[in-house]
Amino acid sequence: MSHQPAIADVVPRSWLLLLHQLPPEPAYFRVKIWRQLQGLGAVALKNSVYALPARDDTREDFQWLLRAIVEGGGEGTLVEARIVDGFSDPELEALFQTARDADYQEIAEEARKLGKLVGAMKKSSSASAELQNAVRRLRRRLNTVIAVDFFGAAGQQSANGLVAALEARLREAPPERKTATPAETESYKSRVWVTRQGVHVDRIACAWLIRRFIDADARFKFVNAKSYKREPGELRFDMFEAEFTHEGERCSFEVMLERFGLVDPALSAIAELVHDIDLKDGKYDRPETSGLAHLILGLCMGERDDETRIARGGQLFDYFYDYFRRKRV
Repeated sequence: MSHQPAIADVVPRSWLLLLHQLPPEPAYFRVKIWRQLQGLGAVALKNSVYALPARDDTREDFQWLLRAIVEGGGEGTLVEARIVDGFSDPELEALFQTARDADYQEIAEEARKLGKLVGAMKKSSSASAELQNAVRRLRRRLNTVIAVDFFGAAGQQSANGLVAALEARLREAPPERKTATPAETESYKSRVWVTRQGVHVDRIACAWLIRRFIDADARFKFVNAKSYKREPGELRFDMFEAEFTHEGERCSFEVMLERFGLVDPALSAIAELVHDIDLKDGKYDRPETSGLAHLILGLCMGERDDETRIARGGQLFDYFYDYFRRKRV
């Protein structure tokens, strides 16, 4: 399927810039404004210059914050720009993704800590209620971060999968793990596979797996996860409520291997690489992980087009697959 460049690929984005100056005292007011900026998902470009993508809701958020700054004795102005001095659009998007990935990493670490408590938890109602409340708070925190994840940071699916697994364990209803039969696998051919825009390691690996082992003619569709509406017959992967996505401590690639019954030591080795790069937990610590991580990072820095990323990324995974087959992992 040919890929038509999105408008965002050829037309510069619009950005909202909040330039402000706060009074030196009281200190709590400065902290309050800083926390509000963090809550809006704004990123700092310079001291006292914060950015958001230009949208109706973000403009209103900045306008309310500007009013609070002025009422608190500060000064500020709000401007909209298509070109931000010193930054390209991809560089600005990367700032937002890095900030959100840091948030997701903190949530993932907290989810892992709570997971250990759930595993060791006694069957007392008080312990269960305490953990339930902690998991609910973590879910609310995750939803807050997702709401300001404007450019689909890579860590979103990992964090969401860990929190969802916690919720399932506390309900004593672990996610069903079903392996597709050969007949069912045939039903996955000639389908449109949907995932989030801005593919990275897990989505690139899944796309490679689909085209090499499930359907060589698979078509892919890259969407804005917030506005996407599923069409009949579409299959989703590595996105919220997808047919194939993170389950607990497993990335989407690992889930697809199991669901399609792909038992292959070389694929298992690749899954370990993808897991450690995507979840950043160092679970397998294979020596090849760093090399693949840098190759994928370089690919994504140099290519914005998702079809190009999965095509070139697929070549990388072909090489790794052949390497692991010969190495007899």
